[in-house]
Amino acid sequence: MIDVVVSGVLFDMDGTLVDSTTVVEAAWTRFGEQHGVDPAEILGFSHGRQTIDTVQRFLPHLSPEDQHAIVATMIAAEIEYTYGIVEVPGAAAFVRRLLDAGVPIALVTSAPRDLAVKRMVAAGVPVPDALVPSEDAERSKPHPEGYLRGAALLGVPAEQCLAFEDAPAGVEAALASGATTVVVGTLSAPVTEGLPRIAGYEGLTVEREGAGFRVRG
Repeated sequence: MIDVVVSGVLFDMDGTLVDSTTVVEAAWTRFGEQHGVDPAEILGFSHGRQTIDTVQRFLPHLSPEDQHAIVATMIAAEIEYTYGIVEVPGAAAFVRRLLDAGVPIALVTSAPRDLAVKRMVAAGVPVPDALVPSEDAERSKPHPEGYLRGAALLGVPAEQCLAFEDAPAGVEAALASGATTVVVGTLSAPVTEGLPRIAGYEGLTVEREGAGFRVRG
């Protein structure tokens, strides 16, 4: 159950607004096969994190130049492949409801800008003007930098924002920023205990209340 008055909304992307599971799992499976690493172990770590963090975690023996070259190759391939990318149920309509109501919203993602925009467009979800991609955050999730930057772009304290997340690293980042945090999907982890949860965005309502906006559902 959500019933909160906020001044802005912050969204993660993959798994939160956009279901890119097929593309992401295929990319990390290829990576694992190429480098002799169990894909299941990679996927257990990578969710919600920047690609470079995962490459560094599993290929620490490579030079930074080689690590970044692998990342560039992976991202280039993912940008060109959007088949199977869909919205999380109700995401597009909910984002439009927020925009129509005048709610300031930002996208805070571990994906680079071009990839984020391509996936949002493929899923039919409006792309907010305020966007914090991986290249704009020196420290990736679970550090709260991205969410703090997103709130700053909106001109709203993070403590007055509602954040939607689906991955452990992302939930940690959102909570650390001070934002009221909602878990999207089936994530079960200690960090999610006691947090509101939604399976999708159908039924969430938005209305102006005083100087803020009430989101409930």
